[in-house]
Amino acid sequence: MSTSDITKNWRTPFVILMAGTAIVFLSLGARMTFGLWMPDASTDLFGGQIEILSLSIALQSLFWGIGTPIAGNIADKYGTGRVIAAAGILYTAGLLLMTVSTSPIMAHLSIGVFTGFAMSGAMFPIILSAISRAVSPEKRDFYLGIASAGGSSGQVIVIPLGQFFIDTQGWVVSLYITAIMTMLIVPLAFVMIRKNAGEKVTAVVPPQGTGEAIREAFTHRGYVLLTSGYFVCGLQTMFIGTHFPNMLRNLQVDGTIAAMSLSLIGAFNIVGTFAWGAAGGKYRQKFLLCWLYSLRSLVMVAFIMLPPTTINVVVFSAGMGLLWLGTVPLTGSIVARVFGLRYMGMLFGFCFVAHQLGSFIGIYAAGYFFDLVGNYNAVWWAAIIMGFVASLMNYPINDKPINRQVGALSN
Repeated sequence: MSTSDITKNWRTPFVILMAGTAIVFLSLGARMTFGLWMPDASTDLFGGQIEILSLSIALQSLFWGIGTPIAGNIADKYGTGRVIAAAGILYTAGLLLMTVSTSPIMAHLSIGVFTGFAMSGAMFPIILSAISRAVSPEKRDFYLGIASAGGSSGQVIVIPLGQFFIDTQGWVVSLYITAIMTMLIVPLAFVMIRKNAGEKVTAVVPPQGTGEAIREAFTHRGYVLLTSGYFVCGLQTMFIGTHFPNMLRNLQVDGTIAAMSLSLIGAFNIVGTFAWGAAGGKYRQKFLLCWLYSLRSLVMVAFIMLPPTTINVVVFSAGMGLLWLGTVPLTGSIVARVFGLRYMGMLFGFCFVAHQLGSFIGIYAAGYFFDLVGNYNAVWWAAIIMGFVASLMNYPINDKPINRQVGALSN
């Protein structure tokens, strides 16, 4: 057996799954600590104004979204390894630059632009498209569920560590440690290298260009509805992920419980995402998305209507965790099923643009209204209503493979 054969063979679907899961673990784990150090950094740098760093983090979501289809298209054509390695370097640079930021512009550049573009190359659309290509169709939903749950594992482990270092060493040291962690993404990218990341196309299916793939997707009513629903997902999750600790502190909930809430969301999401991904292999994903969005809104209604006691925070975090990232494997699986794998990274990336536009609005609007009126009620109720709307949007989606992709999907 030649050296090239050995090099090729060790990158089995399971190895790619483990490396991809670790990358998501690091990327999302680091991102979910931002809401922990944001209040202290705002006090030290900007006189306690939450709005400034809320805008920085909102810009991160925006650039994360804008960069994702670009990174996805590059990965679809040339492989994921280089894209992920560049993302790891950029992520680390952004975190380090934040530690020396002395103005809103520097904060916006470091946390907004640098880490935003970094996330676009080291998160779900890129990782899940690589895993989808490596695994057989019958195992795809199961594997995507495992990889998606990896991000929640990052929340469980990284958030308590981040809070510990913030409490004992300060937010700057915490960012140094987080930067060391994100640098580990670079060697992991080597595992994800693929000589040819494009999907094999049979002779009966004509080659499709990038422009044709984009036009095909955006003239597909189901894709537009799916993408619109994903906008709501971003608004809900990133609003809660960024502002929930500060919301709880404002409600006089103990700071330890506030930090623990995000870890609990992550812990229960390990189970939830795995379960939603497995269910996607047995039931129609669009109906599962309807249930998921509706249940999210119901859990949010229950929490806002009840007193913010410790037990209610724990119950809410557990319930929201079960619903947290279940949208990811289900949405990615629908994209793969309808359009095939050839341009999955790019097309899932465009869905993610909508997700991140929702994130931008949720994060920034929450900071704006908190500084204006002292609470998050307006954004909270908007997120609840939009969750029910997203449920209705997913119901009529046509999730059947389009004719020109039948041959590709059977490979």
